[in-house]
Amino acid sequence: MGRHVGFALPTTRAQVSRRPEACSRLILALPARAKLNLDLEVIRRRPDGFHDIRTTMQAIELHDLLLITRADETTLTVSGMSVNNNDNSVLKAHQAVEGAANQKLPASIHLHKRIPPGSGMGGASSDAAATLRGMQVIFRLDLDLERIAEEIGSDVPFFLHGGAARVEGRGGRVTPLPTEPSWFAIAWPEIELSTGDVYQAWDHMQGEAPNHLRRAAEHVEPRIKDFAQRLGSGWQLTGSGSAFFQPAITEEAANRAIANLKCWTNVSGAVAR
Repeated sequence: MGRHVGFALPTTRAQVSRRPEACSRLILALPARAKLNLDLEVIRRRPDGFHDIRTTMQAIELHDLLLITRADETTLTVSGMSVNNNDNSVLKAHQAVEGAANQKLPASIHLHKRIPPGSGMGGASSDAAATLRGMQVIFRLDLDLERIAEEIGSDVPFFLHGGAARVEGRGGRVTPLPTEPSWFAIAWPEIELSTGDVYQAWDHMQGEAPNHLRRAAEHVEPRIKDFAQRLGSGWQLTGSGSAFFQPAITEEAANRAIANLKCWTNVSGAVAR
C-alpha cells in the first residue's frame, strides 16, 4: 500500500465541513475526529478479557481525514502521521462492511493522519467509524452500523455520532449529552502506548491502582510520570494515554497553557454531534 495520494487535502479546520460528511466530485471526505475522556472509571475485567468502564467522552476539532470513493479494487494509502498498516482499523472496518453486506465493495481510500497514534485520543477507532459511515453512503447501504461498530472496537460506537456522550460497558452503551462550549489544551509526549498493555497493567495492579488508568500507564511507560510532572497541575490523562489535556474557557487560555511546552501540542474546541 502506497503513501502517496493525488487528492488535495484540507490544511485548516475551516476547510473541513462540520457536517458528518461532505461529498465533492464523487469523493466522500469525512473528518475522523479525536476524543478526550473527561473522566474515566474502570469497573472490572470482563470474562471476555475486555473491561467495563464508565466515561464521559467529548469529540474535538482535531481530526484525521478520510477520502473514499468507489473503485475497481480496494486500495488504501496513508499520509501524515505514521500508522501500522498491518493492523489498520480502516481495512478492518471495510472488511466488516463487506461481511455484513455479503458482497465485495471495492473502494479507493486515503487516510491522512493528524491524530497522534497511541495517544488515547481514539484515532484508530475514529478512522474505523468514518469508514463505516463512508461505505454506507457511497454504496447506498442500509446496514446496522452500531452493531458492526461494536464488533470492531470498544470506542467505535461513540465515534459513529461523536459529540459528547456518557459511554458505559465495553463501549457499546452510548448516551448522548449536551456539548458545552469549551476549549482544550493538549500535550503529547510523543510516546505511543498500547491500550491493551495499559489495561493489562491495571489488571495486575488491582488493589493498588485507582479506577482510572494513569498509574497503569505510568507503570507501562515510566516516562509518562516524568512528563506529567513537567506539565504541572491541571492536566489529566485521556483514556489509556499517553496524551494529556487541560480544559480552558477560551481558545486564548488554551494557547497560553501550551505556549512554553517543548512537545507536540494542539488546541481544539469541543464539537457537537
